Amino acid sequence: MNKVTSPRISTRKLPKQARSNDLVGAILQAAVRVLAEEGAHRFTTARVAERAGVSVGSLYQYFPNKASILFRLQSEEWQQTTTLLAEILSDRSKPPFERLRSLVHAFLRSECEEASVRIALSDAAPLYRDAPEAEAAKRATEPVMEAFMLEVLPATPNPVRDVASDLIMTTLSTVGQDFSATPRTEDEIAAFSAAMAQMFCAYLESLVNGAMRDRTARADRPHQAGTLPI
Repeated sequence: MNKVTSPRISTRKLPKQARSNDLVGAILQAAVRVLAEEGAHRFTTARVAERAGVSVGSLYQYFPNKASILFRLQSEEWQQTTTLLAEILSDRSKPPFERLRSLVHAFLRSECEEASVRIALSDAAPLYRDAPEAEAAKRATEPVMEAFMLEVLPATPNPVRDVASDLIMTTLSTVGQDFSATPRTEDEIAAFSAAMAQMFCAYLESLVNGAMRDRTARADRPHQAGTLPI
């Protein structure tokens, strides 16, 4: 059986000079325009190079194939999401549920911005999603969510917190992609994000209450066990 190999998606070399940085920046800007206008199925290195005003050979100095360009765009989006999560969820000057509501609204709003590029990147995901670099990039948000869940659910077992974290992030990503596929007004974004945030808060509140009931039940059991029947 032939072994399926992951595509090479890492850049060939990192730009070290201002001119090289400008070249890579031009390539990535052109890639965004091609992706938004042509979609993932018509995205090619030749189209990107033409739009950037550079030769295909110059493009290949930094990106070995179209998958590497698409992954670079996707990884930058993931990094933006990680930064967004960290900035909002780590701000302990605000109550946890207020932070969660802010996060949901900010996330949905960001999904609606440049939605065509985000949808096209999702369509192109099969080109790079199985590569090790992609798995590592997607896991970057895990420490942020783990810290937040530990703060909200300190008495809840780790497996339950993990499920809660995965459920919230998966729902945000999946629903956000579907929601942003249609042009939305600010009022629609605000209303939808408020409803989704309320759902998340109610779910976490039920876990908090469940942990408290379990703790109370454990505290009562030794007393009950030591009581003799009259």
